[in-house]
Amino acid sequence: MAQFTVNTQRFDPYKNFKFRVKWDGRFVAGISKVGGLKKTTEVVKHREGGDPSSSRKSPGRTEFDAITLERGVTHDVEFERWANKVWNYGSLPTGKADSKEVSLKDFRKDITIEVYNEAGQLAIAYNVYRCWVSEYQALPDLDANANAIAIQHIKLENEGWERDYAVTEPSEPSFTEP
Repeated sequence: MAQFTVNTQRFDPYKNFKFRVKWDGRFVAGISKVGGLKKTTEVVKHREGGDPSSSRKSPGRTEFDAITLERGVTHDVEFERWANKVWNYGSLPTGKADSKEVSLKDFRKDITIEVYNEAGQLAIAYNVYRCWVSEYQALPDLDANANAIAIQHIKLENEGWERDYAVTEPSEPSFTEP
């Protein structure tokens, strides 16, 4: 079991604006938003025959909510390549449409979500397992009267996540007076 060291000088929670996402061994460029990690365990109610007035509760199945990733539209095609592994609509050399089904070998990926403190030190990491793209938005609504960034997003179904306890709390830097 990992040993935990506690930074007794830190009282503030970590901010939500310094993070990175990694898959296939490298960080994905430009991600500006990551949906929350949430799991829900069903409650199974039961009661004993001799106790008619109250029920007991036991844990049932645990479900892990999908995670959304958002980023500005660029020429980087990582979102699109992964989404196309689940279902790809291509064209044949003859110019006719050809639907290609799931790439069963590699449409699932494990990802890592890393959270950094204000000094840019890795503070917390989560590993998310067996993710696959269930929704992909290549372009948002386009509006000639708007003044906004074009955002694309993917929705990742997953089969669970866990905190990486090997990532320990960093000792934060201190500035000294000259």
